[in-house]
Amino acid sequence: MPVDPKRTAVVLIEYQNDFTSDGGALHGAVQGVMEKTGMLENTRRLAEAARAAGATIVHAPITFAPGYGELSDHPYGILKGVVDSTAFVKGEWGAEIVDALAPQAGDVVVEGKRGLDTFATTNLDFILRARGITTIALGGFLTNCCVESTMRTGYEKGYEVITLSDCVAATSHEEHENAIRFDYPMFSDVMTSDAFTDQLHGAPVAAD
Repeated sequence: MPVDPKRTAVVLIEYQNDFTSDGGALHGAVQGVMEKTGMLENTRRLAEAARAAGATIVHAPITFAPGYGELSDHPYGILKGVVDSTAFVKGEWGAEIVDALAPQAGDVVVEGKRGLDTFATTNLDFILRARGITTIALGGFLTNCCVESTMRTGYEKGYEVITLSDCVAATSHEEHENAIRFDYPMFSDVMTSDAFTDQLHGAPVAAD
């Protein structure tokens, strides 16, 4: 069925310079998958089309105060990698949303993302429900980390979840493909950006 744009939000997770841009602290880790999928340009086009259709665009950056005082003294796993690379420090260029996806009038920027699941430390759920949103479409970084964590929680909270297979990137092709092939279909409808755009405009296009 076509997607109702008035009840749909496109949630853009961590499209920040430290991931997206040359010189970003973590750009080298994701550059290969980004270039293979064309995810940044795909997302830019999709965001423009979604705005034009009347959908809500939600930006979900992750930021930390200098020194990462919001985290434990001894972070491990993915957050240790963030600290070790000094990524996403509030007020610095690396934490800024990339120019290609700079928030526009009417967009929403959620505050307080400090971990993997966008719902966990922000008021995202409140914002979506206050606007009558029932469908969320997810893109961003990393395919198998923050996007997947947000997808799982959105599913549990009763949203219709769409994952945009060509608007995500991970640190390796293997991790990226594995998440899309095996994990995403369990908790979402997996679509390309073009298929989702067609649905927003009323064309009944099947999910990938």
